[in-house]
Amino acid sequence: MGWRWPMRPFGTPTILEQRRLQAISLLDKGFQPVDVARRVGVDRRSVRRWRAEYERNGESGLKAKLAPGRPPKLNTKQRKRLTRFLIQSPRTVGFATDLWTCPRVAKVIRDEFHIDYHVDHIGRILHSLGFSPQKPERRAIERDENAIQRWVRHTWPGIKKKPEN
Repeated sequence: MGWRWPMRPFGTPTILEQRRLQAISLLDKGFQPVDVARRVGVDRRSVRRWRAEYERNGESGLKAKLAPGRPPKLNTKQRKRLTRFLIQSPRTVGFATDLWTCPRVAKVIRDEFHIDYHVDHIGRILHSLGFSPQKPERRAIERDENAIQRWVRHTWPGIKKKPEN
């Protein structure tokens, strides 16, 4: 069996930090690293590494660190500029209606910043900026709201089923 990429331990950063602090507490009580490792469910080398970090930096060396993840494609300046676009009407950038949909936002990002995002990821970007995507209502252009209301008030009551007594 060859070298394997080390797995990230399970648990939230806070739980992992508590585990490290518990290990140091057990070491301070005189437990051996092997016994501490068994009790907290880690490899003994982790316990030794935590002890060395604790001796160098104290409790701050054992603090929870968030996994950084992939850096965002849009930087802070670009996100602010995108927000200014979103505050305006989509008509100002050439769209036919006043509706910001995910495909439209993706097009603006591509055209203005030369960055491609899949449409499915745009909702997350919008939420992080305090917006939400909008879905267009599907309505016929010929739709006559007044005629619909007249039908609902006058025709519908005469044809709908009435409960039998």
